[in-house]
Amino acid sequence: MLWRVCKGYTILSYAEVDEYLEDPETGEPSKSIVFLISYWGEQIGQKVKKISDCYHCHLYPYPTNNDERNDVVEGLKTRIQDLHTVLHRTEDYLRQVLMKASESVYTWVIQVKKIKAIYYILNLCSLDVTNKCLIAEVWCPVNDIANLRRALEEGSVRKLSSWTYSIFDFATVPSFVNRIPTSDTPPSLIRTNKFTSGFQGIVDAYGVGNYREVNPAPFTIITFPFLFAVMFGDLGHGLIMALFAFWMVLYENNRKLKNTRNEIWNTFFEGRYIILMMGLFSIYTGLIYNDCFSKSLNIFGSGWSVKAMFTAEMWKTDDLSGNRFLTLDPNVTGVFKGPYPLGIDPIWNLATNRLTFLNSYKMKMSVIIGIIHMSFGVILSTYNHLHFRKKHNLYLVFLPELLFLLCLFGYLVFMIFYKWLVFSAKDSREAPSILIHFINMFLMQGDGVPPLYPGQTGLQIFLVVIAVLSVPVLLLGKPIYLNWLHNGSQRLGMYRVRVLKWVTSKCVHRCGKTTPNICSPTFDFADEFLHQAIHTIEYCLGCVSNTASYLRLWALSLAHAQLSDVLWAMVMRVGLRMDTRLGVLFLVPVFSLFAVLTVSILLVMEGLSAFLHALRLHWVEFQNKFYSGTGVKFSPFSFSLLHVPDMS
Repeated sequence: MLWRVCKGYTILSYAEVDEYLEDPETGEPSKSIVFLISYWGEQIGQKVKKISDCYHCHLYPYPTNNDERNDVVEGLKTRIQDLHTVLHRTEDYLRQVLMKASESVYTWVIQVKKIKAIYYILNLCSLDVTNKCLIAEVWCPVNDIANLRRALEEGSVRKLSSWTYSIFDFATVPSFVNRIPTSDTPPSLIRTNKFTSGFQGIVDAYGVGNYREVNPAPFTIITFPFLFAVMFGDLGHGLIMALFAFWMVLYENNRKLKNTRNEIWNTFFEGRYIILMMGLFSIYTGLIYNDCFSKSLNIFGSGWSVKAMFTAEMWKTDDLSGNRFLTLDPNVTGVFKGPYPLGIDPIWNLATNRLTFLNSYKMKMSVIIGIIHMSFGVILSTYNHLHFRKKHNLYLVFLPELLFLLCLFGYLVFMIFYKWLVFSAKDSREAPSILIHFINMFLMQGDGVPPLYPGQTGLQIFLVVIAVLSVPVLLLGKPIYLNWLHNGSQRLGMYRVRVLKWVTSKCVHRCGKTTPNICSPTFDFADEFLHQAIHTIEYCLGCVSNTASYLRLWALSLAHAQLSDVLWAMVMRVGLRMDTRLGVLFLVPVFSLFAVLTVSILLVMEGLSAFLHALRLHWVEFQNKFYSGTGVKFSPFSFSLLHVPDMS
């Protein structure tokens, strides 16, 4: 372009800049090229400037002699140095401003969140006709109404919210509270403390209870750690768990322990009281099992005597060297002196049939605990029936459910106790199998099997008939009764309509609002029958499956005991058997390995497994007998519930 326009009266030379320069307009790095144009005459110079402007080039004057050029370069260097100084001082000033602001940013964030929360609540309110008063319809616990009124009065007197009054011109309007009747179901509020909050969280994880529904949390405080301890029963492991939880309880106000970013640690710390209760109950069951790191404690002395076998000449000296296994006969006088005062006799830790004995004991114990736990859940449903004024459920739901459960599985518990109490060591070989009797009970057969007691066959047939008859009552009783109540009792229906209409008109007179049309409730027999049929099938089949589900108490207890025994035999016993001088030094790493494996496998992994199984037993087997968990949790307005980011 210069060659054509200037007709060759220009000399052009250019060079590419090695560094990328930042574009002052866009801020992006760009590659620049420097042109040096020498021209002849002012007219050609004007043409060169116009062409350069068309290509958006930046023009800079170029002196004619070297002295002027050197002066320009020195001036540019001085200017660049001054700009660097200004930028450096500006960065220092901005850094000081930001450091000063960082000291207050946490407070600012809290203030902004509080202001946003207040405006969010104010936006939920409605204005009256004069646009001078805000009306808020809220749920408030009855016990806190006096505190609410007192807070509003103090706020009006002190004018803590004067800036809000200036915006809406509310300075002359006092705040007050009025209770209005409503037919809406209130949310559920359950007051907890730092001890009960963890157990309430276990229940709420299943579902929030309906308003005025029986809350399982108070019973869970005892039953949950107990069922956990049945599966985790070990004195040593329970003691370690209890000490760890007790340490967290002692330092529960420590900010370093409370405010951490480790989610796993936060889970343990929030459930410290649950872990403490589980550890204490594990100590108790460990004493009952007489199990401490797979070893028994001989505190009161064993009730079995080996000396009596020699006295009765049942054993001889040659038997000790010729036989590896010897049998203690409790029928011999003096061999069995009586039961151990607390828990299982320590001699069973040396017996070869220890696993067989514990297997039978823990399996029956699991069934007994399961039936008692489920029966307790069915009994708790009576409080819901009575509170919600559904007395017909006592006869048409609760009574058939309880009869079905007790006539079948309650009778199984009876047979277990009867066999324990009636059959002694003398006639233990003649004791029949409870499982065979329970199966024959459903088949209504008893031939070829000796009975437990006289008249057993007739009683079992009677119990089976009662259990079978309770099923149609549970299935058809409630739908038929509600259908008769809706269609068959005309006088009762007219009376109920009159009363409900009077209540509705009274509500209109007092608060200006009408309640929903509850004077003509709808009833669908098909829906009610379908709902009751699902409940009946679920309950009857659930009694069988839930009873079998409690056998996990037996399985996990045996698994924990066997893992503890294997760990002791394969690790600790190896170090204890070394009788040389190096054995003491070798025992240190062996004990360290034993401690690490005990904590990681038996405490953490087995503890988590037992926790999850205990959680399932409460959610599925216990709470579904009386707890629906379909309510809405009461979430009050509180600044403490706002999420504040961690500024550390």
